Amino acid sequence: MLKNAITGMLILSCSGCAFFIKKEPVAPVIDPADVEEPVLMTTPMSAAECAGDMQLPVEFSRKFTAISDPALLAQSIGEPNEGRLCQGQVYVAKQNTQILLFRSWNSTNPNSELGEWWALKSPRGQISEYRSDYQICYQWTPLDKLTLCSLKAGAKVVVGTGQSASCSEYLHYPTSAKKQVYVANADVDLFDCTSYNAEFNWTPIINK
Repeated sequence: MLKNAITGMLILSCSGCAFFIKKEPVAPVIDPADVEEPVLMTTPMSAAECAGDMQLPVEFSRKFTAISDPALLAQSIGEPNEGRLCQGQVYVAKQNTQILLFRSWNSTNPNSELGEWWALKSPRGQISEYRSDYQICYQWTPLDKLTLCSLKAGAKVVVGTGQSASCSEYLHYPTSAKKQVYVANADVDLFDCTSYNAEFNWTPIINK
């Protein structure tokens, strides 16, 4: 009797109680626009010997997000006198942006149209200066074709400054401050491409 009475009292005393079930915490949804982008400045083993800085041109700074990808970065970095990049940073192309890349290549090798090395700006001025700016040896390409492509959103690239290149006993290009773009999978990451032929365009030499 006493046991039943106590049990009844407990039931009556908790008749207005609420029973709570423990739930796992749910992560809040964060708008990407509210997240401050990381600054991941990655440099090679000989950064002091590289020319220029690692800042993106102003018109591209809002079109890329810096990320860490050591394997992709390693693919783009070259030893002194061998070309490629001297220093670089991996980026991802943002959504809803237009990024145009330019590549001058060799018409005798059609497979080189969608190669790994691209520029942020269209070639201008003297061909010899362009070769020096981007460390392009004459043995590699006559630079007689130009292809302009758009970079897909979400594509990963490396942007950096050029490593030195030795083309022959008589021709050596030092490191350059010009920004180059390494695209490991150009056939996948680029679209809407247009190609152009090079033509002779001679400019008078003015003696100073």
